[in-house]
Amino acid sequence: MTSGKSVPADVAFVQSALGKVLATVRAQGSASHRSIADYLMRNPMRGTALKIEEMADGCQVSTATISRFARDIGFASYGAMRSALAETLHTAMQPVEKLRTSIARRKEALSPGETSMEYARVNLAAAQDANSQQVLDMVARQISGARTVYVLGMGMSSSLAAMLALHLQPFCQHVVEMAGPGGAEVAAGHLVHIGRGDVLVALSFPRYSADTMRFAQFARDHKARVVAITDVPSAPMVALADQVLYASSAHGVLPSSGVATVAVIEALVVSLMVSSKANVKKAARLTEVIGEYLVNV
Repeated sequence: MTSGKSVPADVAFVQSALGKVLATVRAQGSASHRSIADYLMRNPMRGTALKIEEMADGCQVSTATISRFARDIGFASYGAMRSALAETLHTAMQPVEKLRTSIARRKEALSPGETSMEYARVNLAAAQDANSQQVLDMVARQISGARTVYVLGMGMSSSLAAMLALHLQPFCQHVVEMAGPGGAEVAAGHLVHIGRGDVLVALSFPRYSADTMRFAQFARDHKARVVAITDVPSAPMVALADQVLYASSAHGVLPSSGVATVAVIEALVVSLMVSSKANVKKAARLTEVIGEYLVNV
């Protein structure tokens, strides 16, 4: 297996020059410019086909604002920006199209399992590039200092949330796994008590759960801090989060891959564990508590 494989299409678009410009505008631009950048990052393929009037309707701004946005990010016109968007998408989609064609012709060099492993390798590399130790340490401090840490993942993310909650429990004052088997109704019941001094860690991956967004907004409205673990800067949870950790989840067959998410969870927990000498005593106490249940070999 070579190391020169291209990154998945959605990751490639976000990492492209145009994707980075849009991400910056979405984070730092005016309200109207943020709206346009957000729309393009969520709907890049659609953006290549829309007339300026249709784009304006979709972003709920005027056509003059769309034209000004295009000029402000370096294009002579809306048409030039749309062409650049199409070219960027074409470049980003090439690896996917090659894979799809190869499968159709049954000339793919890698087996399905090997291809899945390759997605995992690329996702891990992207996650390592996206999350600095400084950000991990910052999130670890917020979690360790929280009155209560609420951990939320819906659907396929629920098992990842359970893993994170299990890792955090010995080292945090109080950890609540919000959903579990009970789903949204149980999660809502837990969230009633959230407030200032608490942290909600929300895991959100394709297919994105609307309930996760709703609960995150509720946490923000009640003065809690929100940490998102999600896949790309254009993910809907990003706008609701105080801090974001990225775990690329691209996959050729599955809706999303959880490999990089597990790695990010472990990196966050390790960063928290080594952040204080007090955690050594907590780890020793945990070993003492569960020691009689362990098999000595």
